[in-house]
Amino acid sequence: MTLTTCIFDAYGTLFDVTAAARECAFEPGRLKLKSCWKNLANDWRSKQLQYSWIHTITNSYVSFWEITQNSLDFALEANNLEGDKELRERLLSLYWTLKAYPEVLTVLKNLQLANIEIAILSNGSKDMLNAAAKSAKIDHLLGGILSVDLIKTFKPDFRVYDLVLKNFNCKKSEVLFVSSNGWDVAAAAGFGFNVAWVNRNNDPVDKLPWRPKNILSNLTEISNLVKEYD
Repeated sequence: MTLTTCIFDAYGTLFDVTAAARECAFEPGRLKLKSCWKNLANDWRSKQLQYSWIHTITNSYVSFWEITQNSLDFALEANNLEGDKELRERLLSLYWTLKAYPEVLTVLKNLQLANIEIAILSNGSKDMLNAAAKSAKIDHLLGGILSVDLIKTFKPDFRVYDLVLKNFNCKKSEVLFVSSNGWDVAAAAGFGFNVAWVNRNNDPVDKLPWRPKNILSNLTEISNLVKEYD
């Protein structure tokens, strides 16, 4: 079995979702945020995921950008920072230019040299993803950016993973799907993709019907993993 296509989740996989809060916290005059930015970043991300699942289950799709704003509002209130409109706007603006993890550029270049089709499949809104990819200077390495905007539902709905087959000339068995979210790789495995879980935090494996065959500490190992399928 040969892999032809490598599909990456975006947030938490290619782009560091804690970067906005961290960068903002170390700007002048942010003492209150500096003391709690890690908690705020975690609250923000947790609510992003929870809200996307609720909207999927209840068939009440809204854009990921709206979810991102609502999640931040929760996180600000949870950390006693509500009411600071300037801080809110600054954090939201930074989310459009999230930092990529250090190894991302090299990994994508190596995959391109190996003639592997590379794309993003994300819950993110298309304009958010385009901005993040351009800011991280990886947009020229991508063969596509697939957003759930196309079908108005979020992962882990199988219709999201099916976007890969509808947009690329590949079979399920030829796809390696890479994500830092355990639930995401479980769903992708259930759909029929080969999967790799980027377990940056050394978390336990989710207790779901589908387990990741490949567990990585970061993306550096992807290039060698692809070769193993040749």
